[in-house]
Amino acid sequence: MEYILTLLIVFPALCALLGIAIQTNFKGYGIFVSSIEFIGVLVLWFFFDTQSSAMQFIHQYPLIPSYGIHYLVGVDGISLFLIVLSAFITLIGFISLEQYPRMKHLVLSLLFLESIMIGVFCALDVMLFYLFWELSLVPMLYIIGAWGSGQRIYAAIKFFLYTFTGSIIMLVGMLYLAYEFYMASGYWSFSLIEWENLSIAYDLQKWLFWAFFAGFAIKVPVFPFHTWLPYAHGQAPTIGSVILAAVLLKMGTYGFLRFSLPLFPDASVAFIMPIAFLALCMVIYGAMVAFAQEDMKQVIAYSSISHMGVIMLGMFSMNVEGIGGSLFFMISHGIVSGALFMLVGVIYERKHTKMLNEMGGLARIMPHYAAIFGIMLMASVGLPLTIGFVGEFLSLLGFFAISPVVTLFAGTSIIFGAVYMLVLFKKVFFGAVTVEQNYTLQDLNQKEWVSFLPLVFVVVWLGVYPKPILTPINASVERLIHKMQIKARAPETLEILKNHTHTKGGL
Repeated sequence: MEYILTLLIVFPALCALLGIAIQTNFKGYGIFVSSIEFIGVLVLWFFFDTQSSAMQFIHQYPLIPSYGIHYLVGVDGISLFLIVLSAFITLIGFISLEQYPRMKHLVLSLLFLESIMIGVFCALDVMLFYLFWELSLVPMLYIIGAWGSGQRIYAAIKFFLYTFTGSIIMLVGMLYLAYEFYMASGYWSFSLIEWENLSIAYDLQKWLFWAFFAGFAIKVPVFPFHTWLPYAHGQAPTIGSVILAAVLLKMGTYGFLRFSLPLFPDASVAFIMPIAFLALCMVIYGAMVAFAQEDMKQVIAYSSISHMGVIMLGMFSMNVEGIGGSLFFMISHGIVSGALFMLVGVIYERKHTKMLNEMGGLARIMPHYAAIFGIMLMASVGLPLTIGFVGEFLSLLGFFAISPVVTLFAGTSIIFGAVYMLVLFKKVFFGAVTVEQNYTLQDLNQKEWVSFLPLVFVVVWLGVYPKPILTPINASVERLIHKMQIKARAPETLEILKNHTHTKGGL
């Protein structure tokens, strides 16, 4: 099992290289490879010790030992389920994949992207993490630019420039932190495990926090760095939107949990309220703009911004409920938003339009499609007993210990979310059929049933019984908060971490 993470990282990329020789049935090849990868990830989950908070399945190999750069991978409760999410969404994406020109290139790009995404969540060497982080831009840039629609080139370039600029600023912070480690220890190291033991001056923490913030915030995307996201979602092909919303956005929030909180505990606590203000802007602004959209895909794109704001609040609650809830919400948002973009893709494949004024009355024509859409809509607005409720509730519960007032305003996301999603559902599925072409639309076919049923099962299962996910997550989050307490220098940091390690009456 020592090599299982390496196998999971290498396997899709290796199959992508071998796939160059494939001449036909490219979609079948992608399903085959991603199925084996998903089975491997399930094996990883099966052998993962859910009661342990330590890093597991660590594999290390020297790359540039004179500068302390190693191939170092490992997994804990924070990263495990993001790896599971990456493999699961990729497999479902391949099953639902419609036919495109240059299908072979698209399948190989998605396989490379799967390898890179899993590498991001496994990497424990900072330079290895940065390598995977930057490489993730290349396949997505290609997918948006080559298979997107409308202003796809503009959307691809904007996506690349925004994320790459933030990454460069983050790289400067990484290199400076490596220099600080060298000055403190006398040798070079880029191991995140060793960096977590480095004591950093309070003033320096603040500067480094914002350097890392630049890279992670743009990827989330935090307001006001969000403007690339609607273009990327709006112009990307369906599979691109699914991967982007379900996994790539989570790389940013994962970065905050893996780097910002444990490395800069004092700065993280000091900037709780500025981060909360930006998160509130995401929640309220994203919901209001979503309500104003006439494009189905744009409604879901802006709803993602709103939901990611709640995730940001949970992460900076500095207690187990909030941080664990934000992690669970990352997973649930990945499942639900990915499903919603796939559902938009279903109607776009039939009508070649996503505009709400072209819809209406589809519940009578496509009842099964309407039922699946309704389930995912309820999960999106946080209906109890669906996967969307658990993470959103815990995130808000966690931040309530920091600021009840901010939590009150953030809680409006539930109300706003219900408004714009129910209005969307009404315009698409109810009322009179005003477009004659809609009478000829076919309901879900076999391929689409196979794609959506696993998503519906996960939405209901984890909504009713989230313990299999929450138990390992909470163990690792408790370890994270304990490390922050050990490294904290400022008295106010220690006070918040000790007072809010668990919220009163928390789960």
